[in-house]
Amino acid sequence: MLKKMSLGVKLNLIMISIFLVIVVSTGLILSVILEKNAKKVVSDQAFMLMETMGSVRDYTSKQVNPELSPRLETEEQFLSQTVPAYSAREVFEGLRNHEQYSEFFYKEATLNPTNLRDKADEFETTEIVEQFRVQSDLKELTGFRPLPSGKIFYVARPLAVSQESCLQCHSNPSVAPKSLLATYGTENGFGWKLNEIVGAQVISVPASKVFAAARRSKFLFIGILSGFFLTAAVLINLFLKLSVIQPLKQMSHLAKQVSTGNMAQEFQHNSHDEIGVLAASLNRMKVSLEMAMNMLNQN
Repeated sequence: MLKKMSLGVKLNLIMISIFLVIVVSTGLILSVILEKNAKKVVSDQAFMLMETMGSVRDYTSKQVNPELSPRLETEEQFLSQTVPAYSAREVFEGLRNHEQYSEFFYKEATLNPTNLRDKADEFETTEIVEQFRVQSDLKELTGFRPLPSGKIFYVARPLAVSQESCLQCHSNPSVAPKSLLATYGTENGFGWKLNEIVGAQVISVPASKVFAAARRSKFLFIGILSGFFLTAAVLINLFLKLSVIQPLKQMSHLAKQVSTGNMAQEFQHNSHDEIGVLAASLNRMKVSLEMAMNMLNQN
């Protein structure tokens, strides 16, 4: 079948094969590179926010809590501002008021929290908190979590009862501040023990948009590559037609005319490439054949 194809068809088949190999290999390589870069982007965002929330917690614990804790016994309502988890959550909620951060989430997912908004859901309980409780030397967890709104990337760190002062509000209702009991009751947030891992600090960053942008970049690059290839294919076909196929057709026509005895035609090709050499050889052959025919006629 290939023997019946013209040079142009054969060349185009070769170029298409090369193009497909390049596109497939480039697509695979780009997918790996862009996915790795996308993961780095979302993880960098998550780690930066995690460190920021850690700084907020430290500030509350070291500077705000000592100033307000004496008022816990005298105030009618509990001063939530004394709790590092509350401060971090409120600061992050303020950040989420900005549109570009509206899909970011921060939570101190706790198995038995005082404030039920910090209650760990099923995924946070089984996949994060329990992992930290089982592996006490595990300092960090990262991964992707599917949600109805799209895939998110999370960074989690264990929350442990590291100071005895925490037990004032979480060991037993009988020793807890009256304002805490008045605000939250006696059912939740008690029974904690020193050095026990009670929850996890979790930052969630939307990943779907970043990965979608990476896919768009991949398809854009492949589209640009296809455009360049198409342009190159048109130019190569044009060059092949003007520099190879047309001269070969003209030489074929000349050879046919010479074979029937018509010696009047001659093919002129001004270039000195292989086609020019072939044309010169054909013309010399025609002249030699004409001379031979004249000698035969004379004899």
